[in-house]
Amino acid sequence: MSTTHRNAYMTDELQAIYDQTVEFVAKEVEPHGDAWETAGKVPRETLQKMGELGMLGLRVPEEHGGLGMGMLASAAFSEALGASTYAGFDVTVLVHTDMAGPHLVNSGTPEQLEQWMPGVLSGETILSIGVSEPDAGSDVAGIRTAAVKDGDGWRINGTKTYITNGVYGDMTIVAAKTDPDNKYGITMFLVPADTEGFSVANKLDKHGWRCSDTAELVLDDAWVPDSAVLGTVHRGFYETMKNFQNERMVLVGMGTGAAQAAIDLTSEYVGNRPAFGGRLSDLGAIRQRMAMNQAKVDAVRAGMYHAAWLGDQGIDNVREMSGVKAFGCEVVNDVMYDCLQFHGGIGYMRESTIERMTRDARILPIGGGATEVMLEEVAKRLL
Repeated sequence: MSTTHRNAYMTDELQAIYDQTVEFVAKEVEPHGDAWETAGKVPRETLQKMGELGMLGLRVPEEHGGLGMGMLASAAFSEALGASTYAGFDVTVLVHTDMAGPHLVNSGTPEQLEQWMPGVLSGETILSIGVSEPDAGSDVAGIRTAAVKDGDGWRINGTKTYITNGVYGDMTIVAAKTDPDNKYGITMFLVPADTEGFSVANKLDKHGWRCSDTAELVLDDAWVPDSAVLGTVHRGFYETMKNFQNERMVLVGMGTGAAQAAIDLTSEYVGNRPAFGGRLSDLGAIRQRMAMNQAKVDAVRAGMYHAAWLGDQGIDNVREMSGVKAFGCEVVNDVMYDCLQFHGGIGYMRESTIERMTRDARILPIGGGATEVMLEEVAKRLL
């Protein structure tokens, strides 16, 4: 079982969240993860168990049934999820709790919160976030999906792609252009999965994250009522920006947890593997590279928690979080590379845990803001 090092930000409450989550994934995820990878989905019952334990409401205000906690709670939660070694499970949960859910919390009307939040907290209503398109990923302003006013509602047309939870989820928060004369004139809409004209065009086949479902979604004259508008009309771009740092953080968090699990797994392997009259762990090249990997993961963890703390203090943390997203996700991939290498031939086999973890990690420098985009965010604040 992976453990996290105590740090200046890890209170007893946060440690309890971390420990509960690690215990949950050891009991409810690890024994079943291989079957989920084959099926390409996480069972709804597992998500509902998390709901029963209050794990889906860390960031939801107490008045709406949650725990009302901040970014540090998401940092601890996401890192602990990473201990599962099944990143497809991790991202299924985190899209719901930390990538889509905060939009409803931040922008939802009292009526919307009353209607949807009970199911969100229980795991009966699983959310996805529909921003990315075939020609627009990190460049949110470049989306082409459009919504036009139609009676007492809106008519939406367009395509969304790479949407996690889009196949088996219950509602997608869709970004659509509503002011054609303004590239930032975007509005967010709550679009239930059973909306007429809204469909899954393709269940996407991925390199990693195999147990998470990922969809290409099509909106073909899909009509939603005015009550489905989330936030202010034409202001969705700016409302979306509010949660970007949180999205980046939980990807780093799950990656950090996975990297630590990989180091623990590999340390055990090289400590037991006979080689050259001793153990692999006796070789200086392996010992020192593993030590450096641990130092890098410790640095990423510290940077992530600090950036989360800044956010919780109301301090602009774009530079810090963008930097740790860029650096941290590259570090996770470097760690996975070495850990697979030190497993030798078995590390390349599909039967090994480290082979899956290495595939799963590859998306981290791409999703939630590519490394190159993150570095530009840092550079803009330096130069």
